[in-house]
Amino acid sequence: VQLQASGGGLAQAGGSLRLSCAASGRTFSSYYMGWFRQSPGKEREFVAAISWRGGVRTTYYADSVKGRFTISRDNAKNTLYLQMNSLKSEDTAVYYCAKGISRGKGMDYWGKGTLVTVSS
Repeated sequence: VQLQASGGGLAQAGGSLRLSCAASGRTFSSYYMGWFRQSPGKEREFVAAISWRGGVRTTYYADSVKGRFTISRDNAKNTLYLQMNSLKSEDTAVYYCAKGISRGKGMDYWGKGTLVTVSS
């Protein structure tokens, strides 16, 4: 599985950005997918995740982004998205997309990150 994140850049506080993650693999629809981020001097942290089982989509969010970020997926395009609204300076980080087996079992594939910088 290969993952390629894109869409990072510079945004002003209060602005929006949308990240994309293109995934390889024929069974993308079954993947548990997530976004993580790492700020300078900090450990990598969970941002959001999405599962797709039996046609039912379930999403999970860190408290720090709940209500501002939206994770989604297009299984036909093998693509994961992260819509980020009402950006804050503390959202500045390198964002990574990752694939997991299921929630609680960790992520087994990681893409290269994309840098998001939010200016205040």
